[in-house]
Amino acid sequence: MTDLFTPIILGPLTLPHRVVMAPMTRARSTQPGNIPNTLMADYYAQRASAALIVSEATQISPQGQGYSFTPGIHSDEQVAGWQLVTRAVHRAGGRMVLQLWHVGRMSHPVFHDGGLPVAPSALSPEARVWVAGEDGIGRMVDCLVPRALSRDEIRAVVDDFRRAAANAMRAGFDGVEIHAANGYLIDQFLRTTSNHREDEYGGPREHRLRFLLEVVDAVAAEVDPARIGVRMAPFITARNMDCPDIIPTILQAARELSRRGVGYLHLAEADWDDAPQVPEDFRRALRETYDGRIIVAGGYDAARARSLLASGLVDLVAFGRAFIANPDLPARLRQDLPLAGFDAKSLFGGTAAGYSDYPAATETAAGVTAVAA
Repeated sequence: MTDLFTPIILGPLTLPHRVVMAPMTRARSTQPGNIPNTLMADYYAQRASAALIVSEATQISPQGQGYSFTPGIHSDEQVAGWQLVTRAVHRAGGRMVLQLWHVGRMSHPVFHDGGLPVAPSALSPEARVWVAGEDGIGRMVDCLVPRALSRDEIRAVVDDFRRAAANAMRAGFDGVEIHAANGYLIDQFLRTTSNHREDEYGGPREHRLRFLLEVVDAVAAEVDPARIGVRMAPFITARNMDCPDIIPTILQAARELSRRGVGYLHLAEADWDDAPQVPEDFRRALRETYDGRIIVAGGYDAARARSLLASGLVDLVAFGRAFIANPDLPARLRQDLPLAGFDAKSLFGGTAAGYSDYPAATETAAGVTAVAA
């Protein structure tokens, strides 16, 4: 029976178990320039026992940024910074992919020289983003109504994804994950609630899928499709993204991604209290539609993860918050050790405190308070 610690093949990668580190924004890049650094290298290397590390979301261009201090993958300095990270992870025996990110309308003019963020259509997300002021303190600020991308600008963004993928491979990553979830740019194109275009990128399902598939094809020109993942969010409705057609849209996307040989789909599932459960019929439909590996993330603990893996409907489970304070999470889950809690105040921005200073289980005192994974 498949368990959390059953090995698995993921494209060209042999993974020793099924415990993935989910992408988590931590906002520790060096400024100016949003450059990855040795602090980040320490943090990720400490967590190299994950079956696979998915990096924090990383903007493909200056236009793609929506939060302060998040790293990029569009400058030579950023590539060199990420090389520090991948070398440290590989030396520690780990495997890591870079998550490629364009936030679209989930942004603020402070990141765009006073200009508006971009989106498929000029529709507000009615959401907020984390922006650091001149004092260096981050605060949540309201997003504005974005401006709609022109066709030529859409083509330029597709090429930004291609170039970012090439940079990721230069930086030494084992693959890339395309962020098409959580109300960011690609997700905005997929949904009728955020895409009101009347050209070939809007309207019918096939048109709303066009941007995603153009991005995938562009990335696949630089990266073996077996080394590509796509993250999607079928049941997340925040940020004005409650689209009545999103489930059939995602299943159609899965068919197209399977045809292209994309290595895995990564489902971001709702993880708040009383969140909707993902229906089993959707999981079965996705399994029947998509030939690659399926990763799920969304507040899983070890028991729920094992149950879902045993069903055969998913292949790997990603853990987010549990990896923050438990750098050795796979060992703790394997040995049924208690899990440490994390300091929520240090999640975004700051120093090593609440970032790379959490000890492994062998370094902790007895009686650590257990929390959900």
